[in-house]
Amino acid sequence: MRCLSRASATALALTLALALPCPALAHAGHVHHADAVQWTLSPGVVLPLTLALLLYLVGWRRLAHRSTREMPRRRAGLFFAGWTIMAGALVSPLHAGGERSFALHMIEHELIMLPAALLLVAARPGPVLLWGLPALARQALASMLRRPLWRALTAPATATLLQAGALILWHLPALFDRALRSDGWHIAQHASFVGTALLFWWAMLPQRRSDSGLFPAVCLFVTSMVGSGLGALMALASSPWYPAYAAMGTMPLGLSPEADQQLAGVIMWVPGGLFHLVAALVLLGRALRANRQPFQPQKFSTTV
Repeated sequence: MRCLSRASATALALTLALALPCPALAHAGHVHHADAVQWTLSPGVVLPLTLALLLYLVGWRRLAHRSTREMPRRRAGLFFAGWTIMAGALVSPLHAGGERSFALHMIEHELIMLPAALLLVAARPGPVLLWGLPALARQALASMLRRPLWRALTAPATATLLQAGALILWHLPALFDRALRSDGWHIAQHASFVGTALLFWWAMLPQRRSDSGLFPAVCLFVTSMVGSGLGALMALASSPWYPAYAAMGTMPLGLSPEADQQLAGVIMWVPGGLFHLVAALVLLGRALRANRQPFQPQKFSTTV
């Protein structure tokens, strides 16, 4: 069990190391064009994504040769689906459009933090990614991790607080506007979004069949309320929150800065909130089914 915990910790650490540079470096050296939407093919985006995919493919091949059982293809499908969504959000014109539209920026964030992070974690790619590394690197990475720290970071309450804190802090007008104007702050913003999302979904999904999904379901309900509340405040605001977007004037699709922010708020409020709510209901349903005992009527004695 200790070896399994260390393998899980190593897996998430490796996933974080590969995933964080993608959204972070996507903004490094980025040239803002007011009249063009283009694909983001900078090495800082493409190389980490390619490295993650190659590590998974190499690890899959090595494990397939060593294992006597057939590799679980469903998990591979989940990983490739999550990787594709992450890559699409960071490389497609959606990313460049997010530099000129808060609504498009919000869609990018939602794709990264919700379906992409959930699918990557649900794939349980730990053993495959580890076996994609050279033996010395694999052993060195595993030896750097400590179980108490891992358990503290992936506790449902801790992971929920970390993600809620990242969402609230980075959507404060002062910090968000600073992230729009500075590559360094933008790197920190996206790195915290991706990192806390991976930790959050890792903490929410049961690691073993015996794990109860009741408390993670409560955490998902809380997260749904946090995201929906923040999105509602944006959608109902009468003036733009972020001067950097407001100064751009007309947004894509002819939206005003106010309408663009309201659309972004609705995206965070409704689809984002429903995503967490549905996940909470799924975990709650599983917890109730696991705790449900078949009804056995009591037998009453008729003798006195």
